[in-house]
Amino acid sequence: MAGLDDVFGDIFSSVDAVVLFSPSGSYYERFTEVDDLDLIVVGTENAVGADTFVELPLAFDEMSERIRFGIEGSFEQDLIEDGDVLACATSVFGDEIDTISRVRASADQHTGIYDLFSKSRADPDVIKSVLELAIELGKKGQKGKPVGALFVVGDAGKVMNKSRPLSYNPFEKSHVHVGDPIVNVMLKEFSRLDGAFVISDAGKIVSAYRYLEPSAEGVDIPKGLGARHMAGGAITRDTNAIAIVLSESDGLVRAFKAGELILEVDPEAY
Repeated sequence: MAGLDDVFGDIFSSVDAVVLFSPSGSYYERFTEVDDLDLIVVGTENAVGADTFVELPLAFDEMSERIRFGIEGSFEQDLIEDGDVLACATSVFGDEIDTISRVRASADQHTGIYDLFSKSRADPDVIKSVLELAIELGKKGQKGKPVGALFVVGDAGKVMNKSRPLSYNPFEKSHVHVGDPIVNVMLKEFSRLDGAFVISDAGKIVSAYRYLEPSAEGVDIPKGLGARHMAGGAITRDTNAIAIVLSESDGLVRAFKAGELILEVDPEAY
């Protein structure tokens, strides 16, 4: 009679590396004793002192996001190659590792999630909150109608210097932060009007209704994208901010960093 090893053995057969997400010390040590095994640890900190480590900017709730980030970070650090088969071990139901996924790493499936969070000066939780807000707006729109929006996150002082107000700033004397459910409702309501939102590294809403004035010279965005995307790309080239843009025409959410498009998300598939 077949045993569990016979049923699940294919998950571990011919893998090129094992990726452990936030393992305990004892769990990690058990894997280091396996001969001829490439081992990569992914986590918010390298608590086990692993030689090959990819730092998570935050503990993603979704397992798929953790794995995507770990794979793209491993590519960035040349820890894996295109086509490698990985056994990804992570936790879903508790603190201990309880789930194994067999994944074939593909450079063609690069999403840009690692690029968005790595080396950004804004707090990772702030970036995540703004990205999720833009995705929710893309799914639901405003009063049932599609909307466009531009969020510029980080390096707020320089961004303000390279922009001008289009109207009264409703956040001028406030101290509200993105991520607060009430504040997010306000941002969704204001998204119907023109201009960009400016958000500080720590998530404070600095301004709404800003007209961005960086030079667009040399900024290359995909054909078909308009002024909102050009402004988002240009402001990230001239500052250390990132820009998250919701397109009114095609409903996609795009992120720009250092003047380049680094992430494209379909809200309906997120």
